[in-house]
Amino acid sequence: MNILVIENFWLGGRKIKLSEKLLLNTFSILPTLFARQLAAITPKKYSVEVVDERYSTINFDKNYDLVLINFNLSSVPRAYELADIFRKKSIPVVLSGWYPSIRSEEAKTHADSILIGRNEINWLDLLNDFEKDKLKPFYGPKDYDNSLKIPPTNVELPGFVLTGAIEATRGCPYKCEFCPEANAIGGSQYFTRPVDEVINEIKSIPQKTIMFYDNSLTINAEYSKNLFKEMKGLNKKFFCNGNIDKLAEDKELVKLSKEAGCVSWLVGFESVSQKTIDAMGKSTNKVDKYFKAVENIHKNKMAVIGSFIFGFDTDTKEVFNETLKMIKDLKIDLADFCILTPFPGTPLYERLEKEGRLFEKDWSKYTMRNVVFKPKNLTPDELLEGVKKMYIEFYSIQNTITRIFRGLKLGIYPFFLVLVRNAVANMNSKLLYISQTKK
Repeated sequence: MNILVIENFWLGGRKIKLSEKLLLNTFSILPTLFARQLAAITPKKYSVEVVDERYSTINFDKNYDLVLINFNLSSVPRAYELADIFRKKSIPVVLSGWYPSIRSEEAKTHADSILIGRNEINWLDLLNDFEKDKLKPFYGPKDYDNSLKIPPTNVELPGFVLTGAIEATRGCPYKCEFCPEANAIGGSQYFTRPVDEVINEIKSIPQKTIMFYDNSLTINAEYSKNLFKEMKGLNKKFFCNGNIDKLAEDKELVKLSKEAGCVSWLVGFESVSQKTIDAMGKSTNKVDKYFKAVENIHKNKMAVIGSFIFGFDTDTKEVFNETLKMIKDLKIDLADFCILTPFPGTPLYERLEKEGRLFEKDWSKYTMRNVVFKPKNLTPDELLEGVKKMYIEFYSIQNTITRIFRGLKLGIYPFFLVLVRNAVANMNSKLLYISQTKK
């Protein structure tokens, strides 16, 4: 039986240039690991092909027996389009991912079956039923328990991929108001894989560089310390996510991550205002510890990638200059600037909908690059222009050169990351923000 698994990444139909493809393929990975995890646990008697539209073309003429499309919110239109194409060819379609999990009845109008939640055992049940010609309309969600394992992701991907990916832990217990992952089905339940299992998978990954897909490797510091100790000597370089509290206070954790091969930490600062942090419910963040966290990471010669979100009810026009000043003082190596987006299924979405502040429900615009609601103390244009300003000023030629030279002190791998990611960020700012102002 031939199975096609599509890891859908929607780019509005825009063709990717060769230079962009190389940068994206080298320094980023698929939008989610779920499709690859499904492929990894699929019994060997099936033939499984994994396709990512960023790099590969879907062969609509191939004779597939079953197609699974895994997608995110902004990809809804494209995912439904693909599903309808295959169904017209009488090929059964399964939809999975965060959006079809929370809007399963809607998704079912474009599919033969919906795989709900991230409980991968549902996939095996689905395949078993499909073989018996007893495919059910919905699978899951099943309750999470300690017996469930996070499956491997070591699936060979088409194209030239320099960055591998892995998941050692799953879930986030903090449930910030805006976060779609923690507020998804089972998303707030945190559990870990056995360290030796993770180590064995890391050894099997052919790429030298790996991205940990965990929400945060600082949630269970003792687990991560054990993992990092076992990673010593594997000769791998990796990127991972972490929270301010542990990165500021747990020097042993930060040091061990470096010894294990860590190149950079992605840190969700979100805001430079403690009032805003408290309102969103991010208990791990204390603004007065930002400097200490960055200092600990830099002292161990790793880069800091900061993530910031704008549009909270406490944000005013001053928030952009205040943020620029602080991140300059923090000496952050790279930064992502996003527009607050009320994803369906989050408390933020429910609150703004109740307050009548949502003015856009075209899911293709829910990319954290568009304003889809009425901010409290900003106009939609002020919010969009403010985030555009963040990108233009932070990634100005002068500031970029300063960061690149500063990155030399961190060593070859962090320096190379800072150098190339600045190029990617400049590219993205032009494609995702500046182009919007022309509409």
